[in-house]
Amino acid sequence: MRACHKKGCWEWFLNESPDIFCLQETKAHPKQLPDEVRNPKGYFSYFDHSKLKKGYSGVAVFTKIEPEKVEYGMGIGEFDQEGRLLTLFFKDFVLINIYFPNGGGGSERLDYKLRFYDNFLNYIEKLRQNGHKIIFCGDINTAHKEIDLARPKENENNTGFLPIERAWLDKVIEKGYADTFRYFYPEAKNKYTYWDMKTFARDRNVGWRLDYFFTSEDLKDNLKKADILDNVFGSDHCPILLGLE
Repeated sequence: MRACHKKGCWEWFLNESPDIFCLQETKAHPKQLPDEVRNPKGYFSYFDHSKLKKGYSGVAVFTKIEPEKVEYGMGIGEFDQEGRLLTLFFKDFVLINIYFPNGGGGSERLDYKLRFYDNFLNYIEKLRQNGHKIIFCGDINTAHKEIDLARPKENENNTGFLPIERAWLDKVIEKGYADTFRYFYPEAKNKYTYWDMKTFARDRNVGWRLDYFFTSEDLKDNLKKADILDNVFGSDHCPILLGLE
């Protein structure tokens, strides 16, 4: 977020003026942010940051509509200490902004990611059982199907496209959650949200679709549009959009 502000990317958000804006991998404690970023005019702002190390992980939500309440994390210490999850309770739905772990760096970290996945699904299922309509969004750090990355064959043994990671997304959909981009564009190809910066992959559109908006079944009638804003620069990811009535 600090780099984005310095480069002028913050202006894009202010000009776009979404009702709710969710950020992942903020890499900042709120105290490190200038006031115009921490408290933009017209928005309520909420942050979850890493309790382990500075400049790591973190999520933020900026909303024009004040939530009824906000919760930080899932209530599980080993997952909450990295600052990866904000839950905002609104009158008509619950919004979860989440930055899922990357499974790279060895088997221990992949195991952490998979356990995080399972605990998160339990978490949102409990919310749903309590009568809440669910929206969750963020960097899931896994491409679901072959259509969701430029080079599926070369990556089938790499984290982010492992069968065991993709199987979790199958489970999410089996539970009745809609991948909103695929809801509107089931066959759209070459639509990605992440590109490796070191290899200048964005210039060639060699990307991955790692960022999603999911909604529970009871919100399907409210869905109006979904989009990948791949013409917006400033990060190795691009913004994605969900329009609800």
